[in-house]
Amino acid sequence: MRLIRTAAKWFDDRLQLGAPIRDTMAHPIPKDTASWFYVFGSAAMTVFALQIVTGILLALIYVPSAAEAWNSLQILNHQVSLGWFIRALHGWGSNFMLAIVLIHMVQVFLFGAYKFPRELTWIIGIFLLLMTLGMAFTGQVLRFDQDSYWGLGIGASIASRVPIAGPVLVKLMLGGPIIAGSTLSRFFALHVFAIPGLLIAFVGLHVLLVLKVGINEWPMPGRLVRRSDYVEKYHTLTHTDGVPFVPYGVWKDAVFSGLILLAIAACALYFGPFGPSGQPDPRVIQTAPRPDFFFLWLYALLSLLPPQLETPVLLIGPVIALVVLLALPFFSGEGEKHWKRRPIAVLTILLVAVSLGTFTNMADHTPWSPVMDASTSASIPAKLLGGRTPLEIQGALVFQEKQCHNCHALGAIGGQRGPALDAVAVRLTGDQLVRQVLQGGGNMPAYGKNLNPAQTTALVAFLQTLHPAAAAQAKDASQAPRAQP
Repeated sequence: MRLIRTAAKWFDDRLQLGAPIRDTMAHPIPKDTASWFYVFGSAAMTVFALQIVTGILLALIYVPSAAEAWNSLQILNHQVSLGWFIRALHGWGSNFMLAIVLIHMVQVFLFGAYKFPRELTWIIGIFLLLMTLGMAFTGQVLRFDQDSYWGLGIGASIASRVPIAGPVLVKLMLGGPIIAGSTLSRFFALHVFAIPGLLIAFVGLHVLLVLKVGINEWPMPGRLVRRSDYVEKYHTLTHTDGVPFVPYGVWKDAVFSGLILLAIAACALYFGPFGPSGQPDPRVIQTAPRPDFFFLWLYALLSLLPPQLETPVLLIGPVIALVVLLALPFFSGEGEKHWKRRPIAVLTILLVAVSLGTFTNMADHTPWSPVMDASTSASIPAKLLGGRTPLEIQGALVFQEKQCHNCHALGAIGGQRGPALDAVAVRLTGDQLVRQVLQGGGNMPAYGKNLNPAQTTALVAFLQTLHPAAAAQAKDASQAPRAQP
């Protein structure tokens, strides 16, 4: 014991951490806040620590490349001792962390803990929620199975709709015009370095603000918040009816966090890891990609929205919601805290919860919009094949073999996901067709890795024949011959 005390004193003399730790443990909190309603923040931190540990272990095996990502997850699932369990802990920990953060934000909102002087604490909490969502999305992409491939394609399609900056955002997101190895490298860096680093920084600042400003007192009906005297009343409360954080506040946090860890371990043992499902293949479009649970509501919303409303809802709705959340403590920073005297706040939470729950439930029944019900055996109309060269006939065979009919109609036969191609040669030049086929764009996946040069040349040759008899093919204006002076 003497040796331990000597070593502890040696480190404390140099690090000077003993006094701050003792001050934190003795930090006074209102007696009523040592409650089970105040355990969600510490539980979220505990689960985040679990995510860091399991994430480091997974990163030792995972290979962030298009060729090896799926295989490395199979190795973790079937060849590495307890690899499947570590993956399951990480996956279920992500779901639990997001659920706990959401519950914590709801509790803070209903208890009025965003009001003066805790405005900055609330704002940082909003960014922590956004980063937690970012961790969940980037983690799903790293599975790089069929669901994550198409989910990433949908995400890129949403980003491409941003005015002016859309193409730049897609290139930053994918590392190029198509989903490839550089895409996984970027998402790996985001998931392992960038977002966790920001989370650690914001969590530290969040905890610091809680210590400096104090934990929100238990809301009492009629106890109003006024900027003029709140701080003085709060300090009086903590001195007259306050208790040290340790042990009065910490034991419930520790018990709840322990139960959450046990629940995560139980789910990991019983349900196992998430995927991966089939290997990503852009040719297999007869699929219904399902995102992870917390994004199912968005999947259903995109499936049900009319096409003309998709872009406004996707681009304007989130901005409005974020502005309202960030501005909330400034236009509602004083007044009543108790939820019984704030019916609008309660109704808002109920409305949001019912809406998200309804859309999440509908995700099991809504089709991937738009419906792709064309048969791959649907034949190309005979009138489009007459008088064609051997190269163009070969292109028609490529069109049929690669299931292009599932998305594109010819002669009113085929899918409706993409535009009809009866007059595509009027809209796009040969070079533009090559680029669209190889690199994709909009909702169309890139086929650069699924077609060899001969197939691409033949397919484009066939597509260039698709124009009305009275319409000329599209031409590149920059290549037009100049008139002689």
